[in-house]
This record gives sequence, C-alpha cells and structure tokens, in this order.
Amino acid sequence: MYDSSPAPLALVLEADPDVAAVLSLQFEVLGLETRYFQQSTALLAAVAARPPRLVVLGLEFGSEDGFALLRHLAATGYRDWVLLLSGVERKIARIAERVGHTLGLQMLGCLDKPMRLSELRRCLDNLRVGCRAPLEARGEPLFSADDLEQAFIRDELTLHYQPQFELATGRLSGVEALVRWAHPALGLIGPASFLPLLSLDQGKRLTRHVLARAQADAAVWLREGVSASVSVNVTADDLMCPDLLELACLRSPEDPPLVLEITETAAMQDELLGSEVAARLQLLPISELKVDRSFVQHLQEETQDAAIVEAVALLGRRLGIRVVAEGVEDPASLALLDRFGCTHVQGYGLARPMPAEAILEVGSTQDSMRASSVVQGEPLGSTP
Repeated sequence: MYDSSPAPLALVLEADPDVAAVLSLQFEVLGLETRYFQQSTALLAAVAARPPRLVVLGLEFGSEDGFALLRHLAATGYRDWVLLLSGVERKIARIAERVGHTLGLQMLGCLDKPMRLSELRRCLDNLRVGCRAPLEARGEPLFSADDLEQAFIRDELTLHYQPQFELATGRLSGVEALVRWAHPALGLIGPASFLPLLSLDQGKRLTRHVLARAQADAAVWLREGVSASVSVNVTADDLMCPDLLELACLRSPEDPPLVLEITETAAMQDELLGSEVAARLQLLPISELKVDRSFVQHLQEETQDAAIVEAVALLGRRLGIRVVAEGVEDPASLALLDRFGCTHVQGYGLARPMPAEAILEVGSTQDSMRASSVVQGEPLGSTP
C-alpha cells in the first residue's frame, strides 16, 4: 500500500447528473478521487493534463458518438483503464468494449445502470485501488525512443510462442510468434508496454526480426521432428513494404508453413491508405481465418457470439481453409467450437506462450493439447 500518495483519480463522463452523483459517492467509498464531466471535450482535456487511473464513460452522453469518443481517448495516448456504463442494448455495449480493446485501451467491462456497489467493487479488482499501477498501465510511457533503440542493439527483443492445436486430434499444428522484451533490469516485458511506442521504422525492423527469428526456430523444431506452422503478426505498413514480403518468401519447400497474420484493423484500412492494402491482400494466398478472442470467451453465454463464430467457420469451410479460434480459456467450449466447424484452437486455457525450446516438448506429445497444461503446471482456464 502507498498511503502517502493521492487517491487514484477517476474521471466520469455521464449525461445524467443523478447517476454521476451516486457513482462519485460509490467511488469515494472504494478509495477513488472522482471528477465528473458532462462534456467530452472537457474530459479529454483533463485526461491530457493529468492521466487518470480510470475513465468511466456513460454510453448515452448526448450527441457525442461513443465509438468516436473511444478513438479520441486513445488518440491522447491514454492506456489505462476504461469502464463503460450502459443504458443501451447489451450488444451495443459489447461492441463498444471490442472497439476499446482494438484501440489499445484496457477495458474493465460494462455495467448496467443503476450500478450496485458490490458490482463496482468486483469490476475494480483489476484496478487494484491503492496500489501502484502495473507497468503497462501507468499514465506516462515507461521507455524512451533511446531505450527501444538500445533493445534492438542489444538483441533483447525475443519471441515466445503460443501453441495452436488441431481440434480433431489434439495435436500441435502451429504456433503464434509473440514478441517479448527481455529487459536487463525489469525482466520479461509484454508487448503492450513498448509496441505502441515504436516508430514506423522500428516497427518494420521488429517485423524483420520476428520473421527471421521465427523461421530459424521453426527450422530447429523441424530437425527435431516437430513440424508446426508459424504465424507472425503483420501490419498495414508491413504490407506496403516489398522487402518484408520478400523476406517472408525466402524459404525452401521443406520449411514449415509461414502464416502472415493480418488483423481486421489492417485489413480494413482502405479509407486511410487507399486501395493499395486491399490490392495486396487480394494477391496473398489466404490460408486461414482467425476468430477473435472477444467472440470466443463468451461463447456459451452470448448467442450472438456463437452465431458469429459459426458463420466464420462456415466461410472457412466454403473457402477450404482452416479456422482458428483464439482466446480459448474454458475447455468446455471446445465441443461447441468443434460443432460449429472450427478446425484449430489456441488460448491460455490450453497453453500459454512459451520459449522456443518448450515447443519441442509440447510437439512430441501424442495429445499435446491436453498434455500442455500439465507441462506448464497451470490449471486450465487460467489467465495472467
């Protein structure tokens, strides 16, 4: 506890002053200093002046579009917590949550009005009131451009791999390459703490580094008898860089398959980048569709999510390509995913990201999907 420091600051944007007053009292009980706003411009100015621990947004704040406000909030550089208050249809609130996640905001969820104190307390567990924010959630950037440059020079950017499994057999079928920073003083740092700070040039250098390292690791696995496709995330900027695509193509026929994973954000940037990205996407061989974790995690609770997953799986079958469901945290959802037609799965409930050498152990197991949780010594469904 840090008793000498000021109470964590919460900024509230809510059109109904009665709701805002009740919420302010509830936050005071929970230990948060609160400021209340009726205008989004004033809220954004306050965020820029003093980044809060929490921003609370009512989804009926006058003429301001909720999704636009989330974009404006992310544009300020704010990367801490956001809590939504909803008086609208639940599906609209869920879409707003997904938009926030896509923009890099840390979404605490959405509460229906009127709010109960017990619900707020449970929702704010992640905020850890009275404690220091986690590294990736502090108001100001932890690292400078020079820090990141030194990470490149000292070769501190490393890869962990999250296994993907064939749903029908449980066997290891592929991995997703995920970058980590092996910081000499702070230890292993996740991408949320440094990827948003990369310059355009550094981002392209990182993609080159990830492609080269991932293909080298896959070659080692293959020599040891473990064949697994490797998925590497690329951006819209990467698609416009011919030398990066050439690097991805410098492979022999014996190499394991390489999957360039393009997010829906990159795939739909026609309005920002013209038709060039779309043209490049049409030229690329599409080998798989990936179902976002936001649809998978509530699969058994939300009929709308289930319908979307089933529709994506049907599209994959029609195209003759594999369908990967990510974000599997509950093994009970595997039967549903199988019934819908998903062919492959990945998620913390099956296997966490791991160093390259650990993939050999997972890949050598008969039913590696079930055994991987035992290898890691973690209960199924656990998340960091």
